[in-house]
Amino acid sequence: MVQLIVGEKGKGKTKVLLDKANNGVKEAKGSVVYLDKSTKHMYELNNKVRLINVTEYEVENASEFVGFIRGILSQDNDLEQVYLDSFLKIAKLEAEDAPLTEVLQELEKLSERFGLSFIISVSRNEEDLPEAVKGMIETSL
Repeated sequence: MVQLIVGEKGKGKTKVLLDKANNGVKEAKGSVVYLDKSTKHMYELNNKVRLINVTEYEVENASEFVGFIRGILSQDNDLEQVYLDSFLKIAKLEAEDAPLTEVLQELEKLSERFGLSFIISVSRNEEDLPEAVKGMIETSL
């Protein structure tokens, strides 16, 4: 399942995502991963959550980002939850013509295939998102 937390920058999406990750790890039987653009939130996360700073891996476009996610999945058969903060930035989807719908649909396929959840913060208002992904919105701030 792919769940989106949407809203403009500064609306509190990261706090919601951090809370979900910290609560999710308590109930998780498998691994929990949190992807971000820095290690800034390291001390706000439960120490059982693996924090990955995506910028260290020099992902250059959306296709490489999906490959990066596949690499994470291939290395951890117990992966249960993946939290993605600053999604548009780390997935290289900030441009207006970026393939947001396609990337989210690919994550949905991976979610179904491997039985895991993607919880994603997106710095856009609900009304600015493509219709195809509006059904994924869990929280709109």
